[in-house]
Amino acid sequence: MSAAKGISRRGVMGAGAALVLTSRVHAAATAHVRAPSGTFVGTTDRGVHGFRGIRYGRAGRFQAPRPESNPGTLVRATTFGPVAPQQGDRYGAGNEDCLFLNIWTPETHPAANRPAMVYIHGGAYSNGSSTDPLTDGQALAARGDVVVVTVNHRLNAFGYLYLAHLDPRFADSGNAGQLDLILALRWVRDNIAAFGGDPSRVMVFGQSGGGAKIATMMGMPAASGLFHRAATMSGQQVTASGPLNATRRTRAYLAKLGTNPAALLAMPADKLVDALDATDPILGGGIYFGPVLDMKWLVRHPFWPDANPQSNTIPMILGNAHDETRAFISPDSPGVQTLNWDNLAERIAPELRIDVLPEWVVAEYRAQFPDWSPTDIFYAATTAGRSWRGQVIEAEARARAGTRSWVYQVDYTSRTDPRRGAFHTMDIPLVFGTLNARGSQTGTAADARAASAAMQDGFVAFAIAGDPNHAGLPAWPVYDLTGRATMIFDARSHVEQDPRRWQRELFARIPYIQPGT
Repeated sequence: MSAAKGISRRGVMGAGAALVLTSRVHAAATAHVRAPSGTFVGTTDRGVHGFRGIRYGRAGRFQAPRPESNPGTLVRATTFGPVAPQQGDRYGAGNEDCLFLNIWTPETHPAANRPAMVYIHGGAYSNGSSTDPLTDGQALAARGDVVVVTVNHRLNAFGYLYLAHLDPRFADSGNAGQLDLILALRWVRDNIAAFGGDPSRVMVFGQSGGGAKIATMMGMPAASGLFHRAATMSGQQVTASGPLNATRRTRAYLAKLGTNPAALLAMPADKLVDALDATDPILGGGIYFGPVLDMKWLVRHPFWPDANPQSNTIPMILGNAHDETRAFISPDSPGVQTLNWDNLAERIAPELRIDVLPEWVVAEYRAQFPDWSPTDIFYAATTAGRSWRGQVIEAEARARAGTRSWVYQVDYTSRTDPRRGAFHTMDIPLVFGTLNARGSQTGTAADARAASAAMQDGFVAFAIAGDPNHAGLPAWPVYDLTGRATMIFDARSHVEQDPRRWQRELFARIPYIQPGT
């Protein structure tokens, strides 16, 4: 099926209103699916069947997960499964037994053969959940005429504490969270046809840490063949954590707990969560958790020294928001509220996360943008030097390899707090169509609906045919090092050649070190 035909068919189902749906389930109707892993009972809401809390595996602490399959067993799939243990209670109480996924589908017929869009949540590698209202799949499944899947998996110490160098019994510990995701994709491969999905057209997409997890999987042999398109939204993983640095972090975490690796197995989960605020011996702040170059599951860095040949045949979308750091460095923080020309260099230095003379950065920005305020420069430089660099490096690596890759930039800005601009996570409600869900700052007016339609339809066209171009969007060229064509998603989306070129070139002269490496 062509992308154009897919968009046309979706148009009948999508139509405006689907863009502003929330995560509430309105209807009491039920849906039944008989799949290889069980017979699942879900709900039907406005023409879309939802199945929540489907178990795809089980796992012992720090061990690789095992698949879960109960052929012929009736399973009620009407409520979300537990979220991974983590600090804070945003998503409710955590539980180590968190290997559950959720499915939204327009039709539960094996012959439907719709592409499957599998979303991996953000929150770095330490937080987050597929139960976030912003990632409810109902609106996207309805508008896109696709099957949407969201996944929970192990996080922080439970998913990425590297114990193998201290105790060989825990050989899988540093990448356990990645192995959960790979197991979920195997479940999708084996079961999604029963939900109307096409196992030969599985697209993974993820924001922030979700995008980084995807970039990492693109270099994991165990993930080979499990997905056929990939889209990363403000999430990249150029290099993984080295085993020696990961071991240093593990020792710091164990010191905070006052214990040894073997004793961790009997320790209550809440104590492991409490110790997550141990000081990182390399970066400072809380302990960094992430994938590890363990030479078992991850045998080379994802995008260093080049794009891993394993995934170069997979078409890819890479995107970032224009004002990434306005999300996690609050405009209301004292450090930002009191910014001036005298303290800007001092304040900007630790936020750039690269070894560069901050006074030089400030001087270069002031010369290039004489009308900008200290706050303008602070956010632009931290975004370009810290949060955008990885995406540029990955896109360049894919371009050198001659891959089919498309790059976007979100310029659509917050309608509830203009100071946030186009901040990190802005593209989540735009892609999912959850414009009025809790946490969205898009608004629900015509401009928000236009930006959302552009992103949704581009992602769906990509899921259908491996190319985001469709009739409702200006021509979006493949990214190359000559033009660096970039789709600018906004109320009126358009393509620009090499946007923010000056900032890209400024930081290109400074070696990039992946945070956490």
